[in-house]
Amino acid sequence: MQHVHDLIDPIRPWRRATIAVSAVATIELIALAAIGLFVFGNPLASHLRESAAAASTPPVRTAQPAPAKKPELGRAETSVMVLNGGGVSGAAHAAADRVTAHGYLLGQIGNAAGDTPRTLIMYRPGYVAEGKRLGRDLHVRIVRPLDGMHPAQLLGAHLVLILGR
Repeated sequence: MQHVHDLIDPIRPWRRATIAVSAVATIELIALAAIGLFVFGNPLASHLRESAAAASTPPVRTAQPAPAKKPELGRAETSVMVLNGGGVSGAAHAAADRVTAHGYLLGQIGNAAGDTPRTLIMYRPGYVAEGKRLGRDLHVRIVRPLDGMHPAQLLGAHLVLILGR
């Protein structure tokens, strides 16, 4: 009769071989992981350090170059439309004479659509400096962008002088 020990003995060498092969594979896996960490770990670590340093420093704003500024038009190149908004007869022509006396080009002369309480100068987009200069020349304190008028209504003029009461 056979004992149970006799049946187990043929199985044991197979188990021992499996355990030995698994142990060798584990050692190889640990060795490959260590080599991979050594080879690929240093560049990856330095990259992570650099990106962390870049993320922690505040961004530096670079100076935007100023947009190309168009040169200011001379008085002889600046066209001015004169409108009478105060209702005084002949006021627009008298103001037109003052405008031309300062060397400006004279545009259309006419009446404003409504009653204007104060004399003012309005300028087309891009002609702020010319509007302020005309304001200084004629002693007009209110100088502002076009309001209530479209540039096409200026008939080519750069500025509008609207006389008030």
